[in-house]
Amino acid sequence: MPKAVRIYAAYFEFAFYSGMRTGELMALRWDEIDMAARTAHVCRIVVGGEVEERTKTKYARKVMLNSRALGALANAKGIAGERDDDLRRVRKSSQYVFQPSGSSEYIRRVATPASHFAKALEALKIRGRNPYNCRHTYATMCLMASMNPAFIAGQLGHSVQVLLSTYARWLSSTTDWTEIGKLEERIGTKLVQK
Repeated sequence: MPKAVRIYAAYFEFAFYSGMRTGELMALRWDEIDMAARTAHVCRIVVGGEVEERTKTKYARKVMLNSRALGALANAKGIAGERDDDLRRVRKSSQYVFQPSGSSEYIRRVATPASHFAKALEALKIRGRNPYNCRHTYATMCLMASMNPAFIAGQLGHSVQVLLSTYARWLSSTTDWTEIGKLEERIGTKLVQK
């Protein structure tokens, strides 16, 4: 994989396993990552090519990072170290996690990672889609793993209502007997009176 493209591989791995919004990923800085606590502090967003000190919902949040997201960050850190050592590079280091190739300190346009995403999908013979679907994939994986909807909503920066209305089709159906089985497993099936 070409050196200039490797940062986008880390970017999308992190996107799929953190659930962060595209603009939040583009504005994520190293000082907001706590590897020991396994968290990312989400507090800014890139809008119209500029970093804004807010999120879409106006509320900062802590995102708990799973092993795959941490692995993507480790890859991004390694790429950043290689760039620092590259004598030909105009801009050596950046406070931003996903520094693009070239002279920019951070990814300014959604189209930049989107073009790399499109090329990867094409190479894999997967139907084209919007990179924002990485966030939807994360939410869907969490729901399929039967994670607590309130936890998932907090990770995504949603209300539970928005989470459930957006992703309801990935939840078990209303006639799923396994859901009744969960209740009976917890409370038992023994009658109170005979």
